[in-house]
Amino acid sequence: MAIPILYPLTLGAFLFGVGLYGALTKTNAIRILMSVELMLNAVNINLVTFSRYITPNNYRGQILTVFVMTVAAAEAAVGLAIILVLGRNRNVVDIDKITLLKG
Repeated sequence: MAIPILYPLTLGAFLFGVGLYGALTKTNAIRILMSVELMLNAVNINLVTFSRYITPNNYRGQILTVFVMTVAAAEAAVGLAIILVLGRNRNVVDIDKITLLKG
């Protein structure tokens, strides 16, 4: 028995909503980065779902998901490196307290 398409799409929408809420309301840079990753994973769930239900014999959605996961891993690595440098130099990871342009 196949899973109805509504279930994974609802899960993806819920995860995207939680990630969007976290990205817009949190001030900690690491939490914002985690929220962005959550939104990208929600997009991956939707890509695989649409690929599976629209063209079950074609694997384009799964291949695109692998590329999105690769870009997300690179984005997380660069973002975490920037956050660590800011934490070491300024002793803060709070977005509201980071003022790079002020001398």
